[in-house]
Amino acid sequence: MLRSNRLCFDGVFDKLNVSIEYFDIVKVTVKQLNVMPKSNERLSTLAAPKRSPSAPKARRKRRKSEPAARFYYKGNRLKQLRAFCYAVKFGTVVRAAEALFLSASSVSLQLSALEKELGARLLERTRPRLALTREGQMLYDMARPLIEGMESLDQHFRSQRQGMDAGEVTIAAGASTIQYLLPPVVRDFREQHPEVHLQLANVTGKDGLALLRSDQADFAVGSMLDVPHDLSYEPVHWFDPMLILPLEHPLAAKPDIALEDLSPYGLILPPQRLTTYRLVDLVFQQQRVPYRVAIEVGGWEVIKQYVAMGLGISIVTGICINEDDRARLAVRNMRRWFPQRSYGVVVRKGKYLSAHARAFVDLIKPGMFVRGDYYQSGHSER
Repeated sequence: MLRSNRLCFDGVFDKLNVSIEYFDIVKVTVKQLNVMPKSNERLSTLAAPKRSPSAPKARRKRRKSEPAARFYYKGNRLKQLRAFCYAVKFGTVVRAAEALFLSASSVSLQLSALEKELGARLLERTRPRLALTREGQMLYDMARPLIEGMESLDQHFRSQRQGMDAGEVTIAAGASTIQYLLPPVVRDFREQHPEVHLQLANVTGKDGLALLRSDQADFAVGSMLDVPHDLSYEPVHWFDPMLILPLEHPLAAKPDIALEDLSPYGLILPPQRLTTYRLVDLVFQQQRVPYRVAIEVGGWEVIKQYVAMGLGISIVTGICINEDDRARLAVRNMRRWFPQRSYGVVVRKGKYLSAHARAFVDLIKPGMFVRGDYYQSGHSER
């Protein structure tokens, strides 16, 4: 009986232990549920990168190693230079402050900040009037034109704006173009636009191209053999090459003149940098005919005068031959040997032409540049 009771008690205790263990498991599960974060919080916790505990210290170290920013009074160099120039001009800080409508302390702080920033003493303040040091005189000579220009900017702008309303056209052209080709066009333009200031820049070759590329000229008028890729050339007039000789020259009575007939006589040509010289040299070399240059001189009128004096013969463009020249010179057409020369308008691609510039171009040839890219601003078509 005792044994059976003992077994009965052991069974009760076993059940009790199981219940206690089950209660402990439930209790632990509830605690885990209370402590467990929500799904969004868990995702954000997993996505967030782990930071090492030494990161704040590293940031603090970097901040300590960085140099402190330097802040000067007002921090405006133009205001500082203006205060400096006014102080030199009026002699005292007080009078400079009155002219600038500032307090004397503000001007003094600006001067001190300027000296500190430049690392040099600019003014001597021990005398009744401020005196410039050597460094101050150097800075004053540099800063005074800048300050005076800034203060007169409004006035200059208004005057320039009035000039824009009146209009200005700058044309690059050679002497022959200005003398022989443009006079009737200039006359008509002046009659139609008397208020426009017209400037004819007498340049040739590379100088004229430089004016176009730097926008110092609206366009150019002249002759071109090789057209650069950043320029547009529209020919308008064509002229035949002409051989001019003195009236008593042996070749003057010859009806048909060959290229070989010119070899024994010295040529009078423009300088080598000009198109005419290059063209003549090219033709003689292509035909393998020797030639000799006796005189190099610029200007068709000078060349014609020298030929009339019997100093040599020349090959010129028909643009410069008039009725008076035919009366004193023997003129022969050399188109058989030399190509025609064209004269036209040269414009930088992408160049915007003003209304007055377009009006001048239209007098040379109406509707020459009808495409918008010549008149509208934009990049060059290179």
